[in-house]
Amino acid sequence: MTQISSPFVVKNQTFKNRLVKSAMSEDLSRKGIPSDNLISLYQSWAKGGAAMLITGHIMIDDTYKSEPGNVTLKKGQNLDMFTKWAQVVKQENCLLWGQLNHPGRQVMAKLNGRTVAPSAVRVKIAGEKIFQTPIALSEDEIETLIEKFGDAAFMLKQAGFSGVQIHGAHGYLVSQFLSPLSNIREDKWGGSLENRSRFLVEVYNNIRKKVGSDFPIGVKLNSADFQKGGFSNEESLEVIKSLEEIGIDLIEISGGTYERSAMMGDFKKDSTQKREAYFLDFAKQVKKATTVPLLVTGGFRTKAFMNQCLENKDLDLVGAARPYCLYPNFPNQMISGESETVELPKYNFEFQKKLDIFCYGSYLRTLSKGKTPKPKTSIFDSIQLILNTFVLHKK
Repeated sequence: MTQISSPFVVKNQTFKNRLVKSAMSEDLSRKGIPSDNLISLYQSWAKGGAAMLITGHIMIDDTYKSEPGNVTLKKGQNLDMFTKWAQVVKQENCLLWGQLNHPGRQVMAKLNGRTVAPSAVRVKIAGEKIFQTPIALSEDEIETLIEKFGDAAFMLKQAGFSGVQIHGAHGYLVSQFLSPLSNIREDKWGGSLENRSRFLVEVYNNIRKKVGSDFPIGVKLNSADFQKGGFSNEESLEVIKSLEEIGIDLIEISGGTYERSAMMGDFKKDSTQKREAYFLDFAKQVKKATTVPLLVTGGFRTKAFMNQCLENKDLDLVGAARPYCLYPNFPNQMISGESETVELPKYNFEFQKKLDIFCYGSYLRTLSKGKTPKPKTSIFDSIQLILNTFVLHKK
């Protein structure tokens, strides 16, 4: 019987159990370098019993961040703090994969000075002063970015990371290339699905060339954009099949963009609302069509349901993010039988649900200081956390 406590092998690596901390943006770097607080945060998670921790997105170009506190990589830089990061995790018999990303158009105006994307198509959820119209990347710039993904992966391998994950979901650059709504190019990088997925394929190929055949590479991919005319379930499945053919080691399923944030549970079909996992329906399609190891993230809360999905072979690994912000030890507690469920805070007002990302950011900062976070559910708590976040970003 396959359960959350069962080991699993990806490439040449053994996962001690089936529980994975999926990526969250920690915003805890010091000028792009992993801080002691960030490393302390990951040490807490590693001690909590997860088999693997996937980092928050590490930017492959230090001139393009999605938030001020992103960790960044630049060819030739000192890797001492990255090495320390990997060591504190691996000493707990836990794997550490670095998530590699570029924001593309999905970044607040003026943060980077210049915004680039596959096409000059703006994020349409706020005015031009919030998300500016990006500059369409030239073919030379695209080739340079592909090289930077490979360079970043090689640096993480040098630092002792266990693997890397390409962030191809949630509306960032790779996802922008995949979507016909954000990619309206008429060259070899746009148009057909083969062309729109070319950037992702070339990023994978470049990484593989630089890290070798024995270093695991995963991709986080949207099941869909959940936007009319956008990247669809059918297209996502075709991309996964193509990635399997060229040797991808792990697929993580998620969904949505800033414009349609399904990854936060904001968009769920009636059938999904009756159970936990947001993307399980699509995961079942993937398992029927491919043999690639599958990590599914979003909405898992009970041990019984996690075990059920594993036993049914709907997925291979169970991903979660927000539960780790409040309960870093929940993997150990679930596996030992001490806990059967993980409950997250519930809010009395709708606007709090939309803003609770600030709450989870504060929980991460509390954990990073070696303290125990406490759920903040009052209106006053929410307002104070938002104010604290803006003050933090101005420093």
